[in-house]
Amino acid sequence: MLTEDRVDRPAPHTPAPETEWLGVTYKTILSTADTQGAMAIVDSVSPVDSGPPLHVHHAEDEVFVILSGACRVWLDGQESEVRTGQSVFIPRGKEHTFKVIGTEPCRHLIILTPGGFEGFFAEMGQGQFQIPQDMPAIEESAARHNLTFTGPPLD
Repeated sequence: MLTEDRVDRPAPHTPAPETEWLGVTYKTILSTADTQGAMAIVDSVSPVDSGPPLHVHHAEDEVFVILSGACRVWLDGQESEVRTGQSVFIPRGKEHTFKVIGTEPCRHLIILTPGGFEGFFAEMGQGQFQIPQDMPAIEESAARHNLTFTGPPLD
């Protein structure tokens, strides 16, 4: 008698709809739900001179993989430039920020472990919050996603 063993096969993931906030586009290409919480991957395109305020992720490690363009990254007091084909690891609990430099937008993957923080981008896109006018609402969402803003963006 022949029996067929069950083989788990990977199921293709359909990316979430793209969202935009403050000129930056975000598309979750692998969600927390797809990985049972292990990680999430967000494909992001940021315009020249853009970048978030200084901040800390308390629950997630972050990896930026630069697909095109360049960023100046500030991590725990050290600054470096990250260009196409390079990546940077940002451990949870470390203060950091970045600013897109050069003449073209920066497309980068944001890999979050564990997943969950991608919900912040979705909430910001849905609410279209403005800085500084809507900082209370932004900080409320940030707190739900284990994020604390600690200072201004890079000059």
